[in-house]
Amino acid sequence: MPRGFARTGEKADRGRVNISIFGLIDMRSFSSLWYWIGLAVMWSSASYWVLGIPFDLVRRAQRMGGQAQADLEAVARVNVNRLLAAGRAGGIWLPALGSFLLSGLAVLGFGYDLELAQALFLMGLPLTLVWLMSLSAAHRIANEGTTGTALHRRLSWHRIRTQVIGAVSIFLTAMWGTYHILSTSVLGG
Repeated sequence: MPRGFARTGEKADRGRVNISIFGLIDMRSFSSLWYWIGLAVMWSSASYWVLGIPFDLVRRAQRMGGQAQADLEAVARVNVNRLLAAGRAGGIWLPALGSFLLSGLAVLGFGYDLELAQALFLMGLPLTLVWLMSLSAAHRIANEGTTGTALHRRLSWHRIRTQVIGAVSIFLTAMWGTYHILSTSVLGG
């Protein structure tokens, strides 16, 4: 039998190395460059894809009109209907599941001081707000039959609000991450 392994019923060697999956994978988030890259990509994508519509399509429709405007209105109609269908299909279960996951991450992160849960919560909560804003904007566009310059304004305003939420979220996450890194010593104390 290899050193460090004990047969069933035998006492394990004192020099045994205990390796877990969390020991192999670094579960720290705020000190990881990949977390910050992921956060930046998430907010960059959220502000570029307004209601699932690439924002350059909105800009092109504003500048060129004609076929570009028709393309924007077609894509907007498809994406608005898709968002509303997802909201209806989720019913009460989607908000319940989202609330459960966010509250679970909050309790694990801030109640039990689990850094990964804190990081996921600080990404998930603002993104949930953006998703709720998107559903609200989709309802308004569908109910009002928004087209033309009114559609440009609605999508531009939604993008600005998404960018504000993203900027505030990145700032608060950076402040919390800095506090978390400074409050933990190198030795894990």
